[in-house]
Amino acid sequence: MPEVQITAPVYVTQVHEDPDAIPAPEWDDLLALQAVPTPFMQHAYLAALHRSGSAVAETGWAARFVTLRGADGRLAAACALYLKSHSYGEYVFDWAWADAYRRHGLAYYPKLLAAVPFTPVPGSRLLAEDNAARDALACTLIDLAQKAGLSSAHLLFPDEGDAAALARAGWLMREGVQFHWTQDTAAPCPDFETLLQRLQRDKRKKILQERRRVAEAGVRFEVVAGTAIDEDLWDFFHHCYTLTYEAHHSTPYLTRDFFREMARHMPQHWVLFVAWRGDERIGASLVAVDATRRVAWGRYWGSTVYVPCLHFEACYYQPLAWCLAEGYQRFEGGAQGEHKMARGLMPVRTQSAHWLSHPRFSAAVADFLASESAGIGRYVDELRERSPFKDEPGG
Repeated sequence: MPEVQITAPVYVTQVHEDPDAIPAPEWDDLLALQAVPTPFMQHAYLAALHRSGSAVAETGWAARFVTLRGADGRLAAACALYLKSHSYGEYVFDWAWADAYRRHGLAYYPKLLAAVPFTPVPGSRLLAEDNAARDALACTLIDLAQKAGLSSAHLLFPDEGDAAALARAGWLMREGVQFHWTQDTAAPCPDFETLLQRLQRDKRKKILQERRRVAEAGVRFEVVAGTAIDEDLWDFFHHCYTLTYEAHHSTPYLTRDFFREMARHMPQHWVLFVAWRGDERIGASLVAVDATRRVAWGRYWGSTVYVPCLHFEACYYQPLAWCLAEGYQRFEGGAQGEHKMARGLMPVRTQSAHWLSHPRFSAAVADFLASESAGIGRYVDELRERSPFKDEPGG
């Protein structure tokens, strides 16, 4: 049999310390080719995080966006990449790994991270024109970490194609769990009342009680979308957002300038649920949307006064009712939160990928992840056995 020679594509790798160094149309055109192109990976979103001072070196997110270009100069692959000096704002927790490094006299930080800052939304991360470019990008991230002498590289919440490419490149895969509401395609749910009727009696009763408490407190909601969210409303929302962090003795990740950028460049991706009591605004919940793919994501909320059950109404019941009325097919409730199941959101597995330079630590983490994955499988099975939905009519 004659020898066959296969020439792998050759790419020119560039690393950019500012997303604006990459032409937005090129980035967005590449994103449009991906399997799961969420708004959070759009150039405008990532650039806004940088321009607003939300995700910059001073906050521990030093941009190192990587691009692979073909011999003809075309953008073949790209990735939003950061040099991280901590693990905050990631929602995939590796604090124990960092502590193990510290106890052995090794530096875990800085590390290389491919992710959307502060955004635990699954979607495409390795933007690529084809599988060859995606495989090359997965290997390039390792190469960059090695050449910089970093402890590790991590990629959070990839889509299935990304995960396959990362596994082929030798990354360790980790599983997690989120809670999403997904429309029943076999028997679509037309409205929130129908959704309630499909829940078990005790779950339905609890939701009705929670909603009644909010209504009896004199709270009503106004839904404002897109360009109708004016600067005054954005100011009010941001104030509520900062109060949530203040209540947890923490510092907000996103600056007011970030939301100005959103209002200016991506208004079509936002819906605001504003809580009123009398003639006073007392709270707000901000939801991101993709009208084309009919997906919504619960993102941020806050209130100026405490009202029992207002959080559930603002963050789950109002957005779910809106999604059903508008024909949306999925509502993702964000990271963690087993309590979301009682409100109709079911467990969904997520993934992350990890490469560690130290051979012994890499082997130890691989053993841990194998055990953790088995535990995640049992956990999801157990959760599904406790489904809040009826098994029998009249339940």
